Amino acid sequence: MNILGAINIPFSPYIIDFGPFLLSWHGFFTFVAVAAAVYLTVRWGRREGLDGDAVLSISVWCIIGGIIGARILHVIDFWSVYSADPLRILMVWQGGIAIFGAIIGGFFGGSAYILIRNSEWFLGLWGKLFRFAGEPERAPLPRIGHLADVAAPALLLAMAIGRLGDIINGEHWAKFTDLPWGVVYSHLESPGAFRAASHPAVAYELIMDLIIFAVIWPLRHRLRPQGMVFVLYGALYSIGRFFISFLRVESNTYFGGALNEAQIVSLVVILIAVPLLVYKAQFVRPNRGRTASPQRRTEAVEE
Repeated sequence: MNILGAINIPFSPYIIDFGPFLLSWHGFFTFVAVAAAVYLTVRWGRREGLDGDAVLSISVWCIIGGIIGARILHVIDFWSVYSADPLRILMVWQGGIAIFGAIIGGFFGGSAYILIRNSEWFLGLWGKLFRFAGEPERAPLPRIGHLADVAAPALLLAMAIGRLGDIINGEHWAKFTDLPWGVVYSHLESPGAFRAASHPAVAYELIMDLIIFAVIWPLRHRLRPQGMVFVLYGALYSIGRFFISFLRVESNTYFGGALNEAQIVSLVVILIAVPLLVYKAQFVRPNRGRTASPQRRTEAVEE
């Protein structure tokens, strides 16, 4: 396809490239995405009656778990490379993460904090180690399912933001296309430079994230028990990612080249999430299950 018939992306993948300091569009939008997810989860959580400081504390462990999970899944996919030089596993700054690992790792990181923070053994251990600080107090932590439901829409918007950096960088290759919206990268430093017009697969995923957001947003107070909104988010994202991944060009494939790692993880999530939705999810009236924030309850009393 002629370059004149495609969408040209002429940008350098780096915002700043000055000596040892390097800032890519991917890194910048990843930071913005994480910040947006935390901000929106805290904001919406307070509307649901959750303690904002507690949500922030949990977010720290979600981020830590997300980084670890994203790296682990990437290393598994490229084990043939990392097994030859295991120290490279720790070099996260060189790139190499998997978004599914970030989602799964973030969920388990936050859940672990909620389960451990107020446990008797942790409070007892904390009291012994820091006796000078007095008796440890229980934190006003939310239920895992409740916080997960609040975070799901925020995660979708954050994922869409993060994909903006991928679109500019051109690092995620896709199959060639002759469609009018095929993309080409003309900057010499772009990983996608010199490739023929390709499907904007990461842009498809961005649009998919926004569509899923539009689907689950009206359901966030209608789907019960708590946690089912997050499960629905996982199911819908996995279904969409499974099919979009057929357009991606991946370094590693499995089962005779039929599937890549993201598709395998998608299938596992679908096999878990769909039965949960079928057998547990229930629709309730919109005004049920929503907890007003302390401020709103006070205002209602004053009125």
